[in-house]
Amino acid sequence: MYINQKNKQDTNGFASTAKAIPTTKNLTLKWNGLFVFALLLLLSSCDVSKRITYFQDIQGKQTTTSSDEHPTPEIRLRPEDKISIIVNSKVPELTALFNLPYTSRVLGSTSENVSGSNYGTSGYTIKTDGTIDFPVLGLVQAAGKTRDELAAYIKSELMDRNLVNDPVVTVEFINLQFSVMGEVRAPGSYKITRDHITLLDALSMAGDLNIDGKRDNVLVLRPDASGNMIAYNVDMRSFETVHNSPAYYIHQNDYIYVEPNKKRANQSTVNANTVESVSFWISVASFLASMATTVSILMIRWGN
Repeated sequence: MYINQKNKQDTNGFASTAKAIPTTKNLTLKWNGLFVFALLLLLSSCDVSKRITYFQDIQGKQTTTSSDEHPTPEIRLRPEDKISIIVNSKVPELTALFNLPYTSRVLGSTSENVSGSNYGTSGYTIKTDGTIDFPVLGLVQAAGKTRDELAAYIKSELMDRNLVNDPVVTVEFINLQFSVMGEVRAPGSYKITRDHITLLDALSMAGDLNIDGKRDNVLVLRPDASGNMIAYNVDMRSFETVHNSPAYYIHQNDYIYVEPNKKRANQSTVNANTVESVSFWISVASFLASMATTVSILMIRWGN
């Protein structure tokens, strides 16, 4: 109830003006409205944190992983993969027969052409039957082998045929790549220059997920030997789930897709107000303020 008397005579006969003093009930209602608003903001921030934080199952804990339980797979070559094979020895004249001419491509570079550079080498494209045509040795089975296995086989053949006594064979990837799409900072295709690139490496190369990317359902599509796609869903919020997933280590031609959350997806609609949007909370604040004002007016009238 407000004191609404004006120009009331005081005890000395002078006119005085009484100020409106809010009652305890009105103050309580306003504070309750502010408390509810703050509580809603707090609950929303906690919920958002759970949706965007990585590895929530190991925070504050010491976690170790065993390579015996989860052996590290190496990339196995497939038809249409392009590789370089370089043979070196103490007698360069002998190994020159087994090395293709140099080109301007730099191994491991994301650029197809590097002008003015002579530090690249031509490569072998694995045929559909899984073989490559290697100088002097002829057809060599490459598909299904790792880089080390193919290098060891060529080295063994060169020595067994008395072609080179002390060969050092190096096999490198040329055109192997994976693609990252969706809610990441830098979507695109990225070169595979080594074995053991993980899903974490791949997402880091793409600049990490945007704030609107769903951490709980990262999709990895992987073609098998028959060309069929195998889908893996990975929850990035759990380290155990990520590390135990068959998609933890990236293979050539993998597609990684990060799905947008509801807020991002709803941005394509006209009035997309969600609990994560600023406009939603402005609406909530406006509604609570209107309710507090209405209740205060009603209490004043009832008090009078």
